[in-house]
Amino acid sequence: MYHLFKGLYYYATTKEGTLPVCPAVCAAAKYSILLLGLDNAGKTTLLEKIKSIYLAHAPAPRQGAQPPTVGQNMSTIPLPAPLPPIYLKIWDIGGQESLRNLWTQYYTSSHAIVFVVDSTDKARIEECRDVLEIVVDAEDTEGIPILMLANKQDREESLEVEEIKEVFNKIAERLSARDSRVLPISALTGTGVKESVEWLVTRVMRNKEYRPPLMR
Repeated sequence: MYHLFKGLYYYATTKEGTLPVCPAVCAAAKYSILLLGLDNAGKTTLLEKIKSIYLAHAPAPRQGAQPPTVGQNMSTIPLPAPLPPIYLKIWDIGGQESLRNLWTQYYTSSHAIVFVVDSTDKARIEECRDVLEIVVDAEDTEGIPILMLANKQDREESLEVEEIKEVFNKIAERLSARDSRVLPISALTGTGVKESVEWLVTRVMRNKEYRPPLMR
């Protein structure tokens, strides 16, 4: 009876035709997103830009190169919609060669992988491809969405997205069986960042039967 009256009160105090605020008993889904890529690809700048978009009072990324991540950075980002609320737990993992063996420790708990490419570093583009190939071939990443971001598109010397896709054609067939995409962004200016987050949210929710979110 208590629950009946509670439900009637809840209905009566909400505006007709609008979605109510999610009550305390409504669990929120939390998805873990793994930011990978070579050192100096712009992963930390990307995380800072995402925070500045979705977190009140978070500062925008600083101009100039960020110091390389030694180990990891992590931020939990609450997204405003849909209800119940969704949280992205974003892990920025160092990309130096000596740290890449640590990536595998995060695979089983990740719901999507974002692989960031420095579009201006033509000398390392094939190294990027080889490293991503290792990530894609790992058993624990099977079936999860992979978003490749061609970063630093604000720079004149950056490769076009189509040029980057050509380099990565070698692993295109392996990615065809799962959700994957290549998008151009500038983590510094924010161009394409919100669209990338929206793509991720859509894909991890679509994939929740295969890899369920954590509930908080």
